[in-house]
Amino acid sequence: MVPYILSFLTFHPLVGTLLIALLPESRKAAFKWIALFFCACQIPVSGVIWYFFSANAPGFQMVEKLDWITFSLGRIGTVSIDYVLGIDGINLPLLLLTSVVMVIGVVSSWGIKKKEKAYFSLYLLLTTSITGCFVALDFFLFFLFFEFMLLPMYFLIGLWGGPRREYASIKFFLYTLVGSILILIVMIGLYISVVDPVDSQLTQTYVHTFDLRYMADFKNYLSNSILSPDGGVLIFGIPARAIAFWLLFIGFAIKLPIVPLHTWLPDAHVEAPTPVSVVLAGVLLKIGGYGLLRIAYPIFPDAAQEYVFVLALLGVISIIYGGFNALAQNDLKKMIAYSSVSHMGFVVLGIASLTAEGINGAIYQMVSHGVLSAMLFLLVGVLYDRTHNRLIDSYRGLIGPMPFYTIITGIAFFASLGMPGFSGFVGELFSLMGGFQSQWLPTWVAALGTLGIILAAAYFLWTLQRMFLGKLWAKNKADLAQLTDLNLQEKLMLIPLAILTFLLGIFPHTLFSISDKAVENLLKLFP
Repeated sequence: MVPYILSFLTFHPLVGTLLIALLPESRKAAFKWIALFFCACQIPVSGVIWYFFSANAPGFQMVEKLDWITFSLGRIGTVSIDYVLGIDGINLPLLLLTSVVMVIGVVSSWGIKKKEKAYFSLYLLLTTSITGCFVALDFFLFFLFFEFMLLPMYFLIGLWGGPRREYASIKFFLYTLVGSILILIVMIGLYISVVDPVDSQLTQTYVHTFDLRYMADFKNYLSNSILSPDGGVLIFGIPARAIAFWLLFIGFAIKLPIVPLHTWLPDAHVEAPTPVSVVLAGVLLKIGGYGLLRIAYPIFPDAAQEYVFVLALLGVISIIYGGFNALAQNDLKKMIAYSSVSHMGFVVLGIASLTAEGINGAIYQMVSHGVLSAMLFLLVGVLYDRTHNRLIDSYRGLIGPMPFYTIITGIAFFASLGMPGFSGFVGELFSLMGGFQSQWLPTWVAALGTLGIILAAAYFLWTLQRMFLGKLWAKNKADLAQLTDLNLQEKLMLIPLAILTFLLGIFPHTLFSISDKAVENLLKLFP
C-alpha cells in the first residue's frame, strides 16, 4: 500500500493550479494540457486505491491521521482538530466516479477560449475540493472542502456561463451557503458534545473532536450534552437530536437536490457551460447523498429511523415531480436537469428504506447517474456547439446527418430510463426493492416511486422520436449545414461513458462487492 495515497489523490491537482498560475499568458495553449494531465493522474491513483482496498475488512482503510490544530480552552477542555482521511465501501465508488468525470470534463473544456488561465485553475481547485469531500473523516475538514467547492463553481458558472449566468451563479451560491450554515450549526453542537476517548484518557481532560468515527459512537457523547442520545435537551419540545438531523438533511438535500429545495439546479445547468454541467450533475450532486450516508445517518440513526416515512415520501415526490417537469420541457438541457431531480429521488428513497438493498441501490444509482448525466450533458453540448439552439421542437430527423450521434444518444436515453442491461436499471431496481422490503414503509410509497420509470420512458422516448426520427428538418434552415456527426474528440469522451454504463449494467457485482460490507456496518446502527 502506498503511504499518503489519499492525500496525493486529493491535493496533487493543486500543483497543476500553481503551474498554470505561474505560466505567462503567452503559454496559454499549455493550460488545458496541464489540467488534463493532473486530472488524468486521478484515474491510475484511484485504480491503485481500489486494488489495495479489501471489501471484507471492517471499518475504514488507508486511514491518514495527523494532528492539525490543538489548543486548550481551560475548563471547557481541549480543542482538537485532526487531519483525517480514509476510505470504505461508501466513498470508494464515488472516488472512482470522480476520477472519470473530472477527466471527461476537462477534455470537454477544450473549447474554452477566454480567460483560460482562470478557468483551468478553478477547475483543478474544484477537483481537489470534490475529492477532499469524499475522503475526509474529520467533520471540520469535510466542511472546509464542502465550502471550497462554492467558490470555483460560482465563478465557473458566473464567468463562462450563458446570458443569465450571474443570476444562476448567485442563486447556486446562496442556496448552497444556506445549506452550509445549517450544517455548520450541527457541526458545532456535535463538537461540544463528543470527545476523543483516546486523547481524553491520555490527557485526563475532555478533548473535543470533529472525528466522524467518534461522532457515530454514542459512547463518546458527554452526558447531558446538547446532542447526547441519553440526556439531550429539548428545543420547543422537540429533541435537539431530531432538529440537528433535519438541519443536516436539509443542508445535504439542497446539494442533491430534492423537491422543494431544487430550484437552483435547472437555472445552474441551463446557464453553465457544458463542462461545468458535466461536473455538476456527474459528481457535485452526489456529495449530497454521500453526506447523508457519511454524516447524517450514522450520527443520528435514531432520528433517521423515526422519520423514515417522511424521508421516503420526499424522495418519491422528487421522483414524480422531476419526471413531470422533464416531460413538459422544450429545452433539451432543462429536460435533463429535471430528470436529474427525478433520478436523485431514487437515491433518497433507497437511503430512507434502511435496507441493504435500498442503500446499496442508492450508492449504485449515484454512480450510474454520474456516468449517464455526464453523457447526456455532453450530448446537449455537441448539438449546441453546432447550432447554438437546444430547443427540442427545432429539429427533426437528426439520424440522417448525425447517425453516430443518434446511436450514442439512444444508448444514453435507454440507459437513463432504466432499460435492463444498462446501469440505470440496476440502481433504480435496487432502490425500489429496498422501498418494497422496508419494514418501516408502506408498500404504496415504493409503488408510487415506480411512476418515475414510466415518466422517464415518456420524456426520453418522446424526445428521441421528435428530434431524431422522420424527415430531416430544422426550424432555422441555416442550421442544416452545421449538423455534422461526432468528431474524434467527442467520440473519445462519449464512447468510454457508453461502454462504462453497459459494463456497470452487465456486471453490477463490481460495485456491490465494494459497498456491501460498509452498508452492512451502517445498518448495524439501526435496531
